[in-house]
Amino acid sequence: MNREQRFTALADTDRFDLVVVGGGATGLGVALDASLRGFSVALFESHDFAGGTSSRATKLLHGGVRYLAQGNVALVREALAERTTIMTIAPHLAQPLPFVMPSHQWWQTPFYGIGLKLYDLLAGRAGLGPTEFLDRARTLSALPGVNPQGLRGGVRYWDGQFDDARLAIALARTAEAAGAFMFNHAEVTAIAPDGDGHLVTVRDQVGGEEHRVRARCVVNATGVWVDAMREAAGTPSHMVSPSQGVHVVVDREFLGGEHALLVPRTRDGRVLFAVPWLGKLILGTTDTPRQDLAREPQPFEQELAFILDESSRALSRPVRRADIRSVWVGLRPLVAAPSDGSGTKGLSREHTVVVDPNGLVTVTGGKWTTYRAMAEDVLQRCFDAGRLPARSGGQSAHHRLVGAPASASVPIHAAPGWHLYGTEAERIQGLPGADRNLGLGLRAAMVRFAVRCEHALTVEDVLARRWRALFLDAAQAERMAADVADILHEEGVADPRVDDFLNLTRRYAATSV
Repeated sequence: MNREQRFTALADTDRFDLVVVGGGATGLGVALDASLRGFSVALFESHDFAGGTSSRATKLLHGGVRYLAQGNVALVREALAERTTIMTIAPHLAQPLPFVMPSHQWWQTPFYGIGLKLYDLLAGRAGLGPTEFLDRARTLSALPGVNPQGLRGGVRYWDGQFDDARLAIALARTAEAAGAFMFNHAEVTAIAPDGDGHLVTVRDQVGGEEHRVRARCVVNATGVWVDAMREAAGTPSHMVSPSQGVHVVVDREFLGGEHALLVPRTRDGRVLFAVPWLGKLILGTTDTPRQDLAREPQPFEQELAFILDESSRALSRPVRRADIRSVWVGLRPLVAAPSDGSGTKGLSREHTVVVDPNGLVTVTGGKWTTYRAMAEDVLQRCFDAGRLPARSGGQSAHHRLVGAPASASVPIHAAPGWHLYGTEAERIQGLPGADRNLGLGLRAAMVRFAVRCEHALTVEDVLARRWRALFLDAAQAERMAADVADILHEEGVADPRVDDFLNLTRRYAATSV
């Protein structure tokens, strides 16, 4: 069913049980969970699935080592269990990754090691591997590019990593297969009372038409933009204090090996990651309060300087601005406003669900690792508030996502390729252009598949999220744009918005920062 046919079917539906506004991790999780429980569901995303924060994570599925230090054992335990669940239902997109925490003082290995042993204990059967104390030689072997000066040893522990945007697309398609109507580039412009439910007005960003949908229950899952949606529905509020995290991508050779590096305390007390991902190396991240809600936020100069300076201290080879392949920024929807002058460090990373007097259900906060548990909490609140009839859940913990193989043989940190499609790879290889490489492993057949089956409507949809070219190498993505636009035209896309994407690549390139 193409987009026009889906809009026609939408108009033919008298009333949906649930309308979800927002196509990030949380909204997609709610749509899938509700569909698996047998509810009629429609989801609307104003831009693209995972077009905001949900495609700009540090690519880690983690239990929250920092939360353990804060004593939040319950949050850590939940996240560790959910980490395993995601790896089970999408093993081609989410996998274990070993981390090494270098030690430069005699006390650091036992100090951090004991804490990470507790992390193992809390994980129990959900653990991915044992924490180990490493001597200097084994640390240098695990991290070939680490700065050897003053190195005494290290601690190795295990967490998870994933491809956030492709996991989001898999969630959207799995929800669709379960019966949900999933629309990207469809903006909700109004939510009004309608009997015991709501009337939702949606504008198709492609064709410009407006559609009205009746729903028994509406969930606002728009991330850092939840306040604006609540206000549009008649409830002015301030639930979110945004914080931005900056990530810098450089070539893999800066670290080498198959381990991630974690510096638990930089000179100013922050944390630094160096994470191998899709053939490149991600350096980050920051945690800086931000007042505006830009769709494409830019890093502050001091954030970029922090990442480059601290990475140069941690690695044997200095990282220069000219080495940067891409820079991206994610806005975190932190819950509550700071009251003690501590910036964003005191804000909650946990999610919050609010049911307004008008019946609108809003969820914000949280993190990718716990998206599924968050979705269950949202639906329970819908039941408790009488917005939906209660139905048993738990199906999403075992329902494998579209394309999920029994196991994965290629790690996420390897260069992108056919393996990212799991069991669908063979099907895509039968499409025209399977042998035509457009760059960074992207084949013309993959672009056709993105349009036909993955809801891609623009060059950005393809090169930012269906394939992560923009996040891996902005200059290379710019060179690939024209070929991708031509294929989109061949597949019936009237305006692939190539000029918009070319402007975006320059924002992701270090030269524009």
